[in-house]
Amino acid sequence: MKFAFLGAGKMASAIIRGMLRAKVCGPSDIIAACPEPALLRKLKDETSVNVSASNAEAAAFAPAVLFCMKPADVAGAVEQAGAALENKLIVSIVAGVSISSLAKRVNGCRVIRAMPNTAAMVGRAATAYACSDNVTPADVEVAEAVFAGIGAVFPVQEKMLNAVTGLSGSGPAYIYLVIEAMSDGGVACGLPRKLALDLAVQTVIGAAEMLAETSEHPAVLREMVTSPAGTTMAGLRELETRGVRSAIIEAVSAATQRSRELSGE
Repeated sequence: MKFAFLGAGKMASAIIRGMLRAKVCGPSDIIAACPEPALLRKLKDETSVNVSASNAEAAAFAPAVLFCMKPADVAGAVEQAGAALENKLIVSIVAGVSISSLAKRVNGCRVIRAMPNTAAMVGRAATAYACSDNVTPADVEVAEAVFAGIGAVFPVQEKMLNAVTGLSGSGPAYIYLVIEAMSDGGVACGLPRKLALDLAVQTVIGAAEMLAETSEHPAVLREMVTSPAGTTMAGLRELETRGVRSAIIEAVSAATQRSRELSGE
C-alpha cells in the first residue's frame, strides 16, 4: 500500500522511519510533502522516500494520507490538495482538529485521528486513535500497522483524546521533569552530575519495564520496594507531604483542559 505524508517534520519522520523499520511498506511506497526544501532533502537522504513540494501531488500518490502538519496549516493543506483527498483514508495526528472538522473539509473521506507522543522518535510511543463511523476494518489495520512501527497502540473513543493528550501526549515532559529532579537530588547528596543523571534515567526505565512486564498495579510494586521504617518509606512520606501525587494528577487535568480549549470544546 502507498502512503502520503502532508508534513515532513520530526513526527512525520519518526512515523516514516518506524514504518520502514517494521516493513509496513518500502521507501518507494511513501511520499512526503512539505514547503521546506531542507526538510525534504534531509528526509530523502536518510530514508530514500519520495518527496514533493506539492500537497496535491503527494495526496494523488496514495490511498492513505497522513496529516502531520501544525493545526494552523490544515486548511491550507486541504485547499492545496483539493480533490486528490476525496474518498481517501486520512490519518491525522494534528492536535485539536476533530474528526468531524476533517470530514466536513474533504468529501467522502474516512478519518482516523491519532495522538502519538514524542517517544515515537525512539520507537517507544504511546499512540491512541479514534475513528469516524465510515472507517473500515481494513483502514483500522492500516493505521494500527503504521503506529505499531513507533510503539504501542490503543483504540479509544474520540471524546477521550483530550485526556490522552493530557496524560501521554504531554506525559514525556512530566517524566523529564521527574528525572531532572531526581538527578538534582542525587547531586545535592554528593553524586557527580553524570552519574546522578544516568542512575535516574535507568531507574525510570527499569521501573516502567517492570510495570509493563509484570502487569502488576503500581501500588503493588511500590510496596515491594518499601520496607517498614526504611529509606524508601522516608522518601515516599516526603513526596506525599509535598503533594507530588496531587500535583501530577492536577498536571494531567490542566493539560487535558487546555487540549479541550484548543479544540474549541
